[in-house]
Amino acid sequence: MFYATDKNLHGLPHDPFKAIVAPRPIGWIGSKGRDGSLNLAPYSFFNAVSDAPKLVMFSSSGHKDSVRNVEESGVFTANLVSRHLVEQMNISSAPVAHDVNEFELSGLTPKPGELVDAPFVGEAYAALECRVTQIIQPVDVDGVKAQSWVVFGQVVGIHIDEAVIRDGMIDMAIARPIARMGYRDYCDGGAEVFQLTRPAAR
Repeated sequence: MFYATDKNLHGLPHDPFKAIVAPRPIGWIGSKGRDGSLNLAPYSFFNAVSDAPKLVMFSSSGHKDSVRNVEESGVFTANLVSRHLVEQMNISSAPVAHDVNEFELSGLTPKPGELVDAPFVGEAYAALECRVTQIIQPVDVDGVKAQSWVVFGQVVGIHIDEAVIRDGMIDMAIARPIARMGYRDYCDGGAEVFQLTRPAAR
């Protein structure tokens, strides 16, 4: 099948776009408002974009609390969603008022960052402390701004729970990172781990 996305006449019950761009890591973003309020929210438009310097990004569909907080503070944390934290992650995705603390709502422990004034999830196996480098509102082919805000941050500090380290590496079978698929589907990144070696130059 083929369909043009300006018409989106795919004939399916649900738009398959996000099922094709999958799996997507979940950026569980911790932030702090100017008023001192804490926020924790998952974003499935999240990824690393550079390793030198270490840069990550998350994209918010709509100008939500996380974007407002990072605009005000210039910092955020990105927390690893592992299988044992899936229910808490889901709870933290609820559309609640700005003054509702999702850490409390989901029964998680907010820990203060070492280098940034933003909370991270104490129960997470890993967390990235980030300083904002850019916030952009992307445009379409006609130059019209999307109702999405993309936040780029440089990773300035990394927390790792030593419980997931085996032989000097993070053991994905223990960390079991969760990723978003399409629809309501998720996958467990530690369920079937295999290795590949890049082919040598020819």
